[in-house]
Amino acid sequence: MSWPPDLPVLRVRWARPTDRLEEVVAFYTDGLGLQQLARFEGHAGYDGVLVGLPGSDYHLEFTHHVDGSPGPAPSEDNLLVLYLESKREAELVAARLAALGYPEVEPENPYWDGRSITVADPDGWRVVLDWGLGED
Repeated sequence: MSWPPDLPVLRVRWARPTDRLEEVVAFYTDGLGLQQLARFEGHAGYDGVLVGLPGSDYHLEFTHHVDGSPGPAPSEDNLLVLYLESKREAELVAARLAALGYPEVEPENPYWDGRSITVADPDGWRVVLDWGLGED
């Protein structure tokens, strides 16, 4: 399957602001295990970090403006879902996050019960570690 010819997208980036840039980057890199792909500073008052999977065209970008960049999650059901191969792998990632001070939280939507682990980042945005597509 490929992108439709009338929408020739080359890369997808999801960006959001935060007043906790370094904490958020540590959550996604040290905790989740994503890699820092790029960093910029002082671009029209903005600093930012891109994280993702190496070689992937799907990135997360976190920015901070010198005048402030509040970025709290608008709800407990705004999710980034990562599909892992097994429950064991999800538990290993969750343990790494818990060691950094980010314990598992109850999912807002009961769909995720029994098939995933949900963890909130420093701004309250939730990451779901799902093993429902993989083997247990």
